[in-house]
Amino acid sequence: MHTYLERLDENRLLLHPGAVPGMRVPGMIYADAYVESLLAEENALLQVARVATLPGILGYSFGMPDIHWGYGFPIGGVAAFDAEEGIISPGGVGYDISCGVRLLASRIPAKEGKKMMPRLVRALFEAVPSGAIPGGGKKLSLRELEKVLQKGAPWAVEEGLGTPEDLKRIEEGGSLKGALPSAISERAKERGKAQLGTLGSGNHFLEIQEVAEIFDSSEAAKMGIEPGCLTVMIHCGSRGLGHQICDDSIKIMRRSMGKWNISVPDPQLCCVPLQSKEGQEYLGAMRGAANYAMTNRQIIAARVRRVFQSFFPKEPLQTVWDVSHNLAHMEKHSWKGQERTLCVHRKGATRAFEGEPVLIPGSMGTSSYVLVGTKRAEEETFGSTCHGAGRSMSRSRALKETGKENLSGQLRKRGIEVVTASPRTLGEEAPRAYKKISSVVEVVHRGGISLKVARLQPLGVMKG
Repeated sequence: MHTYLERLDENRLLLHPGAVPGMRVPGMIYADAYVESLLAEENALLQVARVATLPGILGYSFGMPDIHWGYGFPIGGVAAFDAEEGIISPGGVGYDISCGVRLLASRIPAKEGKKMMPRLVRALFEAVPSGAIPGGGKKLSLRELEKVLQKGAPWAVEEGLGTPEDLKRIEEGGSLKGALPSAISERAKERGKAQLGTLGSGNHFLEIQEVAEIFDSSEAAKMGIEPGCLTVMIHCGSRGLGHQICDDSIKIMRRSMGKWNISVPDPQLCCVPLQSKEGQEYLGAMRGAANYAMTNRQIIAARVRRVFQSFFPKEPLQTVWDVSHNLAHMEKHSWKGQERTLCVHRKGATRAFEGEPVLIPGSMGTSSYVLVGTKRAEEETFGSTCHGAGRSMSRSRALKETGKENLSGQLRKRGIEVVTASPRTLGEEAPRAYKKISSVVEVVHRGGISLKVARLQPLGVMKG
């Protein structure tokens, strides 16, 4: 595989066609020497190459610097497909549809927050249900759930959970048009009826942070990010509903590919033509899951605000931005001088449209970053950038290496208060299990596909 790899500059690697049979386009991996040194162990290059074989792909099969092995597509993978001739693949979105991040900013001095951090984190833990639980959230009737699937975050605002100003700071206004609740199975809906407003488990988190460093004061001011003040980051997705939609769709597409004479080098890349009945139904179901996920973050944000109001009654939390990391968006992009409608799959990747905030969470105990999207990203990566630090070791390996360590004690010694539903989660999500976030961010910054605005330092972490 590496014999087909060519370094273009300090930030990019080109994977030439031929790395696997049938590649229709090259691979483009954003990686410095540090990220490149991890690629062999990850074997994610193989997945980049396999994605490049799919029908209708344009430009490149992209790997962002947080790339690691995923289901079908690599996590940190981006691929754009022609709207008429291309495919849609659940593996290019992932099981946690619309897993994403919301950032809330404040004018609360971090020194004031630090005084009450243990109590504040514990209050958030009690207010926001978390863990791998079947329920625990806002109970919905089937009729209410279908309104959520159709409307998205505006439904929560109508219920008094947030303000119209929030919706201006969520991609697509918090609602993807074209959702098809009728394409979502009863099993998926049952799983979603009691999980709205819950954090989930794994790498999902709620984190209180301090704005530790400003790189672009003008952009930070536009976003309402002030140095030395508290922010809150919420990372979660569509819970069991999205997982079930992905699982259902994979089974359907595996059965349907033969009808369209589509063959793939990996069954996990199962796909169908975007314009097929199966393709349109998956797209509609996926949009419903995205609306659910954005509503989920909206409700969690409302609960966070209530907690903060009890501690800091005069200092409200304002939404900076809310963006999904796992979605297939229909977008218009210029390709070879012509405007084309494309289905852009971003799996563990973030939209980076010019002027829009980009939220890059770090691993537990490390910094997170706020960046801004660029015109260059729209021209080179179909408006895409990385989404986080990216794993450098599996959860099982991380548990094995950290099993006897007191991670919560170590983090507290560094001034980071931690609360979790399961100590096992801390081992799986230990900082050493992830790439260095500063290196990942530097690659996309130097590459010009998103530019640094601020660095956020964790003070309190809540894990599912």
